[in-house]
Amino acid sequence: MNHTERLATLNRIRKFSRLMDTAIGIPGTKFRIGLDPIIGLVPGAGDLVDTAFSAYLIYLATRFKLPPKTFGKMIYNISLEAVIGSIPLIGDIFDAFYKSNIRNLALLEEHLAVVEPELTAVAEPISESIKM
Repeated sequence: MNHTERLATLNRIRKFSRLMDTAIGIPGTKFRIGLDPIIGLVPGAGDLVDTAFSAYLIYLATRFKLPPKTFGKMIYNISLEAVIGSIPLIGDIFDAFYKSNIRNLALLEEHLAVVEPELTAVAEPISESIKM
């Protein structure tokens, strides 16, 4: 993958992570949710769809040759959200607060800051309000 493709992939991961975890602001608060907890409200299938979207983001992130430790943390984040998210009501609340996609984006950006700092310098920055 050339530099332009890598930058486009990173920006795609950023946009999709934000859409899933922080796209919608709750009026009167600084709290944000995304489509992830909303889709998760659909019994059974919603959590399966959420997990599939998160797995797609990890698939895109693997193009950046993640170290096994970082890859393992990303898998853990999705797995935890999938397991707890499958519990009715409690899981939906957990999905709204845990934000596994944003956590995984932060892990990817930490990796890229070390390996390819020039790539993260020109990519779209994460807003401080959603960065963990």
